[in-house]
Amino acid sequence: MSATSTPATISQAIHVQGLGKRFGSNAVLERVDFSVGRGELVALLGPNGAGKTTLLKILATLIRPSTGTARVGGHDVVSEVERVRAAVGLLAHGSYIYEDLTALENLRFWATLAHAGADRQSLLSALARVELEPVAEERARTFSAGMKRRLALARVLLSSPRVLLLDEPFAGLDQRGKKWLEEFLLAFKGQGGAVLMATHSFGRGLGIADRIAILAGGRIVLDRPRASLEGEELHRLYALHTEDNG
Repeated sequence: MSATSTPATISQAIHVQGLGKRFGSNAVLERVDFSVGRGELVALLGPNGAGKTTLLKILATLIRPSTGTARVGGHDVVSEVERVRAAVGLLAHGSYIYEDLTALENLRFWATLAHAGADRQSLLSALARVELEPVAEERARTFSAGMKRRLALARVLLSSPRVLLLDEPFAGLDQRGKKWLEEFLLAFKGQGGAVLMATHSFGRGLGIADRIAILAGGRIVLDRPRASLEGEELHRLYALHTEDNG
């Protein structure tokens, strides 16, 4: 345990306090406070430009916060970068698939870049987890959008993350792909994993969330259990908060 860790923050998979991020004179995030527990999926709603992707990148240690603190798995995203990266899997909005490589070659290439040293069986196991092992030797350009999304997820799973950071994970998926992803995420959090899913959509992915948080004006303006936001209530509150902070 590091000197700045506390039992409260370690019990949370993600713990953010007073987090801010500025790019020059532009404040993207201001005094963001929230947490995600182990075995919990939180949907982070917000309009385009609200700072959702910036927040995910800070938690993935890709950019540094300007103010405040963020901890993942009890580790600080600034001072314990390698420990955070070992715990986190980031699925960006773009799949970043190499179309002319096979599914297996894509994973081998990513593993090499990450110095993961995964053998063929480990790569095939990752593909099996996303139900792509039967097409391991097929080129990615023949895959549907949903299959490419699953291949990108297989890359994330190579490091056995305990925390998933997802940026618009349901975008571009057909109904079968959405159903598969929902079932996967339910199983992941059922095994104690934590998920933070950023989206600007009110699609079916929200149905598996435990909590829904709204990010607007650089701050978390609403954080409620999903079950308390049934029907039109979520749409009404989203419109109210995003208009007030627009």
